[in-house]
Amino acid sequence: MTPHSISADLRCVFNGRDQLGETPLWCPRSRRIWWIDIEQPQLHAYDERTGRHEVFDFRDRASFLGSLALHRQGGFLIALDTTLYRFDPADGTLDKIVEIEPASAGTRLNDGRCDHQGRFWVGTMDAAIEKPLGSLYCVEPDGTARRYFGDIIVSNSIATSPDDSTLYVSDTRRYKLWAFDLDARTAEISGQRVFVDYETLAPGRPDGACVDAEGYVWNAVYAGSRVVRYSPQGEVDRVIHLPTTNPTCVCFGGDDLGTLYISTATKAIAPEIFANEPWSGALLSIRPGVKGLPEPMFG
Repeated sequence: MTPHSISADLRCVFNGRDQLGETPLWCPRSRRIWWIDIEQPQLHAYDERTGRHEVFDFRDRASFLGSLALHRQGGFLIALDTTLYRFDPADGTLDKIVEIEPASAGTRLNDGRCDHQGRFWVGTMDAAIEKPLGSLYCVEPDGTARRYFGDIIVSNSIATSPDDSTLYVSDTRRYKLWAFDLDARTAEISGQRVFVDYETLAPGRPDGACVDAEGYVWNAVYAGSRVVRYSPQGEVDRVIHLPTTNPTCVCFGGDDLGTLYISTATKAIAPEIFANEPWSGALLSIRPGVKGLPEPMFG
């Protein structure tokens, strides 16, 4: 199949010029799109029906807000530095779930996503973005965290197939997006293989990902100005070209799950490029003609 490009109906949903906008998440309970700005660290919510924008600031609690997921008991699972919490935006309460790694490790939590069994898969990374200090973890609904492997510089692209038979994980700095066989019952992984090698697909490297209802993988290409849809076999199906250098993550949302939301970042963009990219750091959306699945919840 010849891949095709789509970008004509790209929209700017909200332009906050985020430094490191990440992890867009559609919440069906609030009917709002949520996302984070990792290094601020802030949680954003936007209602496209009313234009209402809310910001929840965690600068007094952490240096990084690394990932975000729906929590089955209400509110969200959020990753602050190296610890997971349940956050209730209604009253601002934070309930600790588990500390994944000690603060002394020099790491932080980064990309994460729930599988359809209610577990949260999350990676850590070197907070200084230099050394392979990161690891992959799976957190059970009871808060038990299990480490799988290390030697990761920047963990990313965490997602599972619709039947939880395949787990996707990348190391952004190694330009590799991997696939693993996943046992949905036991959470055992095996059969690691290269799903996409971005060293052969310059420019850019793998960032956040999601999987649609057809089992295709959507991957934001950081420093590559595009989002790519891959078949379950790792073949390029379509490309969304963007007027921004650094797309960071994607998710499906809207009441019909037919809108693809794309977070972007202004970080590390040269001033002369930044001046010509008014949508860098904005939350974007497009109707790609396929639909996503309801976002799994933790718990």
